[in-house]
Order: sequence, then C-alpha cells, then structure tokens
Amino acid sequence: MKRITTAFVAAVVLLAAGCSDDGDGGGGTSGADVPGVTDTEVVVGTHQPLTGPAAAGYASISPATKAYFDFVNANGGVHGRKITYKVKDDGYNPATTQQVVRELVLQDKVFAVLNGLGTPTHTGVLDFLKTNRVPDLFVASGSRSWNQPDKYPGTFGFNPDYTVEGKILGTYVKDNLAGKKVCFLGQDDDFGRDSLLGLEKVVGTVAAKGTYVTSNPNVGPQFGQFKAAGCEVVVLATIPGFTALSIGTAAKIAFKPQFVVSNVGADPTTVGKALGAAAPLMEGLVAANYLPLSTDEANPWISLFKKVNTEYNNGAEFDNNVVYGMSVAYLFVQSLQAAGKDLTRDGIVEAVKKNGFGGPGLVPLRFSATDHAGYGGTQLTKIEGGKAVFFGTAYTTDDAEGAVAPHTAQVVTPPSNGVPAA
Repeated sequence: MKRITTAFVAAVVLLAAGCSDDGDGGGGTSGADVPGVTDTEVVVGTHQPLTGPAAAGYASISPATKAYFDFVNANGGVHGRKITYKVKDDGYNPATTQQVVRELVLQDKVFAVLNGLGTPTHTGVLDFLKTNRVPDLFVASGSRSWNQPDKYPGTFGFNPDYTVEGKILGTYVKDNLAGKKVCFLGQDDDFGRDSLLGLEKVVGTVAAKGTYVTSNPNVGPQFGQFKAAGCEVVVLATIPGFTALSIGTAAKIAFKPQFVVSNVGADPTTVGKALGAAAPLMEGLVAANYLPLSTDEANPWISLFKKVNTEYNNGAEFDNNVVYGMSVAYLFVQSLQAAGKDLTRDGIVEAVKKNGFGGPGLVPLRFSATDHAGYGGTQLTKIEGGKAVFFGTAYTTDDAEGAVAPHTAQVVTPPSNGVPAA
C-alpha cells in the first residue's frame, strides 16, 4: 500500500506504487509534497513497549525523547519547524508492531520512524518501511539487521550491535576471569544469537547456553543447567525484567556466578526496582554502556538532560533510559539540522550517511554510505554501592574478526543553549 496524500494525486501515487521498491528504499519523496513535513512542523513516529514484558524501564524512553523535542520546540524548533512525536504502544508484540507502524505511515503520514524499539518487533516492519520509502532512523536495538545498506538503505541503528558488545564483554571475561567456566542466557532472537556470536568469537564455545522467550517468565531450568555445569560466569543478553529474573532465580538455588550483562538489560534503577528488596544482589554486576551514566553529576550532558527532564518531562525519575531517550532525540535534531531547510526523506538519509555528528556518546557513531550500524563500541561498568560506575577505557571493534581496541574518547560538550546548531 502506498501513501495517498490527496484525492487529486491518488491515482498517480497508486500507479507509482507498482515500481516503488526499486532498491532506493531511503525515502524518495521530494519537493513540496513530503509526508509529515510543512513549513512549521515535522511529524515523526515510533513504536515502543509502553505495556507488556519490556515496559519496565523502556516505557520511559519515548517520554524522554519527546521532552527533548519539546525543549527544542520551545527554543524555535529546527529550521523553523516544531517536532511532533507520535508514540504507539506495541506491547513488545511483533504482530502489534506491524499494526501500529502501518497506522503511523498510512494514517498519521509520518516523515520518518524514529527509534522503533526491539529486535523481534522491528524486524517485522523493515520491508514495509522500505516499500513505503520511510526513513527508519536509529532503531532501538543492536541487531545487525539494521546494518544492511544495500537491502535497507533507509534503516540505521543506534545501539552498538550485539556482536560488537559481545566481543567487548567477552574480552573482559577472557582478561579478568580466565579459566572460569562461562554460561550464556540470551533472548530467543537476533539479540541473543548476535550477542552469543560476539562472546564466542573471544572466549570460545561456552560451557552451557540457554534461551528464553518473553512470554514465559521462568528461567529456572536454564539456571539449574548452569549450576549443574559448574559455571562461574553467566553472560546475559536479556531485557531488564529477565536480568532481574535471572539474578533472583540464581539466588534462590544458591548459585552465585559473576554476572556480565548486555547494556540493554543492565540499568540499575530498572533492574533494582524489579528485584525489590533483593536489589543488593546486583552488587558487582559487570555491564557496558556507551552513553554517560545518569548518576554522573559532573557530566555536562547529564546536567543538560536533567534540566530538560525537570522542565519538560514532569520531573520523571532520572535513569539511564531517560539519558538514552534524550540522546536519541539529540541525534535526530542534529540530523534534521544537517538535512537543511528543504527537508526531504532522501535528504535526511543522506545527512545521516555523511555522519560527522557529535554528542554524548563515549565512542563514535559508525554511519557511512556502507555502514548503517550505530555506536561502534562500549565502556564497561560495574555496580558498586547500588550504582553503575565506569572503569577502564572504552573499546571499539567490528562484528567480524577485528580486534577489540581501546578508544580514547574525545570530549564533546553540549552547545550552550542545549540545541545543536545547523
């Protein structure tokens, strides 16, 4: 189905639909007739798990993104346009994702889809967005599926891809926990598979591995297997609720491994809430991040985002999910600035490919004509006194056989007014 903008041009658009999937896929609309764009407004949309098994923590991302957009709008917008952000709840259910994304494109006529969340959910809308030539920007997942510029030229990731992260976490295990038996639990999709691929590139085949599905909140059998295998390290590729479930399940069977966790499931506030009185069990947990930590009061990005959170997000609890949501928004504003006043779908895709973006990230964004992955690495964190703290240096790598290399971060400070300049 193709977007029909007016009754007058409906026939022309429908005729064009038959040949629209020509390999461009980056959004071919141009000129004055650009979906979601007027002289005073640009409308973008997203699918997010506001309810369901991934809502814990993740439900606070889109309000934070909107808060930063509201802040930018109050300061004049971008090229005179205010940003309208339409958020649809998909409950982390792939079938619902397809429904709400169709609504965003065909009914709401959004200019782009921004930061659609989830590996199993977003995978199912890639072809639809390509066929309808909708820019698919900064997907909230580290799946390598977003980095297929030949197949999906309008899709770009945001998170470090899970294989990159798996290699970096694996390097920590190899260097600091050498000789210990390693187990792995991952989500039963590309999230888990890509993470395991990266981990095993560095540590070799793990002693035991298991998967989970979000519809079954029971990981008892998997942890019984890990304990029986004598595993001393458990690497988790889990969303926050299943990180908490894993930690709690291990404690119930008197199994005390060193947990090493993907960044997507390691926010201390979110996991701690799920654990409740058992939150101290997180102490010593090793994870990773590529954005400043919400507890780093000295970081100028945290100061900016806290200010925005207080003024435009009703003073919501400030955690790493809020930092994530505002970081996505900042990058999108930079992309709009770079695309110029004559905003088109092709134009923003080309602007993202040119990269050159600065922001809160600890490592560079990988965007180019041939690479549509997001951040290129992570830095390790450890839970100490209930808070995540960075240690060591940041690392970058690729999702193939490239080395895991230390990265010296270039300090980028936010602009004085908090809004990126054109």
